[in-house]
Amino acid sequence: MKKKIIVTDGISENAKKMLEEKYAVDIKKGLPAEELKKEIKNYNAIIIRSATKMTSEIIEYAGNLEVIGRAGVGVDNVDVKSATKKGIVVVNAPGSNSVSVAEHAIGLMLSLARKIPEADYSTKAGKWEKSKFKGIEIEGKTLGIVGFGKIGYLVAKKAVGLGMKVIAYDPFTAEERFSSLGIERAAKLDDLYRSADFITIHLPKNKDTLGLFNKNEFRKMKKGVIIINSARGGIIVEKDLAEAIKEGVVGGAALDVFESEPCQSSPLFELDRVVCTPHLGASTDEAQDRAGTIIAEQVDMVLSGKPATFAVNFPAVSVELMEAISPFFELCENMGSLFTGLFEGSLESIEIGYYGKIAEYDVKILTNMILVKILGRYSTESTNVVNVGIIAEETGLRIKETKSGQVQDYVNLITLSGKGRESELSISGTVTGVRNKPRFISIDKFAIDMVPSKYMVFIRYEDIPGQIGKIGTGFGKLGINIAAMHVGRKKVGGEAVMGLNIDTELTEEMTEKFKKLTGFKNIKVVNL
Repeated sequence: MKKKIIVTDGISENAKKMLEEKYAVDIKKGLPAEELKKEIKNYNAIIIRSATKMTSEIIEYAGNLEVIGRAGVGVDNVDVKSATKKGIVVVNAPGSNSVSVAEHAIGLMLSLARKIPEADYSTKAGKWEKSKFKGIEIEGKTLGIVGFGKIGYLVAKKAVGLGMKVIAYDPFTAEERFSSLGIERAAKLDDLYRSADFITIHLPKNKDTLGLFNKNEFRKMKKGVIIINSARGGIIVEKDLAEAIKEGVVGGAALDVFESEPCQSSPLFELDRVVCTPHLGASTDEAQDRAGTIIAEQVDMVLSGKPATFAVNFPAVSVELMEAISPFFELCENMGSLFTGLFEGSLESIEIGYYGKIAEYDVKILTNMILVKILGRYSTESTNVVNVGIIAEETGLRIKETKSGQVQDYVNLITLSGKGRESELSISGTVTGVRNKPRFISIDKFAIDMVPSKYMVFIRYEDIPGQIGKIGTGFGKLGINIAAMHVGRKKVGGEAVMGLNIDTELTEEMTEKFKKLTGFKNIKVVNL
């Protein structure tokens, strides 16, 4: 009997034909969640795009499901964790829509610069308002690109061809990638804000980027800047953007993605200087054909018992290796998050070291778990332990892995160091006890014994009497309870590092208040 595949959001005809050669394929578009719960138990595979939400509840009913195929890049509409628990492989089609999204971003920019949508509407209404729709040229203007992964790079390439100056920000992409196009690299977002006439966003949606572009950021930008977002909804705070446009701080915006989709109401819809499209970035014949073909191949591989090339959640690992390395999973994720939170400037190279008994094993998955936390912050691709090596290669980031069975003081030790043009950072960690509790044991060679927690703060300061009391008092005035405090120093009276576990989140506003209250300037907030 043939295995069965259900397709709920449509798929290209070529992909459908490929699958029908071996499988029974049912096309059932637009199934409500309740209906899908009833149907899913009858299928071995499901292929979706962005409309179908594979929630934990639906996955729970999927008794025979082997694979979820996302015909596109993002998998934020799939509960990957629930799928993993049930042993269901999740696959996607990375890179399938990169050209289409990049072209759409350029199209949005041009349509806004030349007021094409309004002029079209007016002309079709029988008017001839030529003087009303005077636009601006983009040649010679500066385009700021936030996020310089595959799509950001393609946008830059096309913008250079249009005669634009380009400045891009991405701290985890190597210098060579920028220089290959002859474009400027922004050391900080603020540098990009000061010079960009247009800003286009090409970031993933995660806890670091959610609400990143808000009223505070808009005020830092060049007056009259035009903003384009064809990445993910929620990265821009829409009500703040609408206010910034009304006030003349922002000159206009073009959006293909929204905080809530399908979006039927937004403060941006009321404004003339805004162009909106209904998440059309990947909606081209070519992109959908590529995505369909890739996902058909991936689903076939899983159903045939082969390891998928673009599996999001299942690298091929033996049971024995998994038992040996799994105690270090949480530590590696925590170290990657800590590194991302503390590192300043542009990153050029990373070195990861494994010492002690752990060095006897294949640690590629551990290395990739660290890299996912570092690169996933800015990559528009769905970054995971399977594809992060490819993404790292595309960014030009130099990665070195070292191993040694020799180690002092610890049974196992993992080190992580990174260097950039202007800065470097090193951290190390281990696991302890029968539960393999992660611990940070040094930051930039300052000994610090700290258990990671959801909310952490790191402060560098001069080691003189009264400093610790000042820090405690400052947090007390902000109503922040300190759960644990860890201090590392190299010599009396020199520089010291303090790591704090706190019970509630320290917001950006509270951080600024703390600096004013205490005089401490070098403070970093890291949330896991």
